Parts: sequence; C-alpha cells; structure tokens
Amino acid sequence: MSPEHHFLEPGDRCFFLWEYTPNRGYKFSEANNLILNFKKSPERQGRPEWQYKEQAIEKIAEAFLRSLRTEWLRSVTLVPIPPSGAKGSPQYDDHMLRALGRLDEKLGGSLDVRELILQRESTVADHKAAQRQSLEDLIGNYRFNEQAALSKPARIALFDDLLTTGRHFKAAEHLLRMRYPDTEILGIFVARSSRTAIIKEMLMSGK
Repeated sequence: MSPEHHFLEPGDRCFFLWEYTPNRGYKFSEANNLILNFKKSPERQGRPEWQYKEQAIEKIAEAFLRSLRTEWLRSVTLVPIPPSGAKGSPQYDDHMLRALGRLDEKLGGSLDVRELILQRESTVADHKAAQRQSLEDLIGNYRFNEQAALSKPARIALFDDLLTTGRHFKAAEHLLRMRYPDTEILGIFVARSSRTAIIKEMLMSGK
C-alpha cells in the first residue's frame, strides 16, 4: 500500500483508472488534463472553458463503462463521495454524480446510483486549503441522506475523482458502516495521486 494513501487500511479495497501527478499542470499527462478539467470549479460555468469539464464527465463515464463489468455495476449501489461544497450551495459540484448518471444512461437506466452521503456545510477544497480537515472533522460534517436510503444496498461502491490520503473514503465508509455494518464497501477512483513522476524527475536531474 502506498504511504501517500496513509488513511487506508490493509483490508480496504480501492481501485483507480489513472495516475495523477500533483503540482503539475494540464499538459503534464492525460490524467492531469482529465482530472483538472473534471474538478473545474462551478464558478467557471458559462465560460468557454466549461466545455472541457463536460467532456471530462463524458470521458470518465465511458472509462467506467469500459473498465467495470456490467453485471458487477448492476449488482452494487454506486455512491459518490461528497464534494467540498454542500448540496444547494454555489460551491456544490455534482461532477461525480453526473458522471455516474451518464454511466447509468449508457446502461439503460439499470444502475442503482444514490447520493447516500451529503455534507452539512461547505468546506475549502483540499487542494486549496492551508490546513486540511481532520478525519474526525470530516466525519462530523457528513450526514446520511435519509431520502436516498429507501432500501438496504447489497454492496456499496464509493466513487470519487482522486485518491490522495484516503481520508474522504474512510470518512464516507465510517458513516455507511454505522447504518450498514455488514455491507461490503469498496472505493473506485478516477485516478490516484502519485509523486512517482516527480521523484523520477528529481533523480534524473540530480536534485
């Protein structure tokens, strides 16, 4: 297990499609371009650049479709990990929910996509925060969405854009375990954050 994802435990099952390199721009890699466009702030909506976020949502839905077995997708409840903006606020970014919605459309509306977890209050996104929330604070800011809990899921797949420390996954898992202690829970991420490319650059440059 990578030390970069230090909140994850040995028994956790988390999977990702790409590797994202932090502190590098859009042009550094395909993954960086995809993630940075996917995470584009709602404040940018209405500008010409917004089309790249829409394209990223579509590309990610297609990637999930190609990478995950249809029968498996139809056997799990797909739950987006909450974004930093609370639902209903101007900062709320439903990009992951929309990507899962597009995936559902591609499979004829046969998936169980539910926003089971919501944030109580908006927070500063991790990549912009001077100090990140503790796991305990994050758990305290999550609440269970009773309107989406009409039936008990057989198994749950938590979806998020980027696996960094694993803190958001563990907070969401904790809340779900309180309601569904015996339900299988795993994580699916568009990409994981990795500094491997940066380390290689440093070694090659002799720094």
